[in-house]
Order: sequence, then C-alpha cells, then structure tokens
Amino acid sequence: MTIPMEVLTAEVLALPPDERSRLLDRLLASFDAEPFDPAWEQEWATEIDRREAAIESGQATWLSGEEVVTRLRARLA
Repeated sequence: MTIPMEVLTAEVLALPPDERSRLLDRLLASFDAEPFDPAWEQEWATEIDRREAAIESGQATWLSGEEVVTRLRARLA
C-alpha cells in the first residue's frame, strides 16, 4: 500500500527533530547504496581537471551561484 506524499510528509514533519534527523540519515544513506561506476568517477575527475585548467589559463572564470542563477533566469525569460 502506498501512502500519499502529502500524508507521509505531514507524518514525518510531526516527528520530533531527533527522529527526523535519523530518518534523514537513513534516506541519504539509501542513495549511497547505488552501484559504484568507476568509469563515471573517472569521467568526472577528467572534467574537473579540464575546468580547473580553463580557469587557471584564463579561458574561464569563476561565477558566484547568484550570478549563475541570474544568467539562467535571463535565458529562460
């Protein structure tokens, strides 16, 4: 039987903070249970190195999170 999301959310939010914290820890840990993909890990390491090199060489610059959101909103408008 599936519990509607609204009901589940209300029940979870009614828990004391320490129980919500333990539940959150368990939920987050469930994501770590997914199979590890070494190829994916290597691809990200390569991409990170590429981005760092672009910044160090001056081809790219760091942007604040606020600037990124502003630019994305402008594109979507």
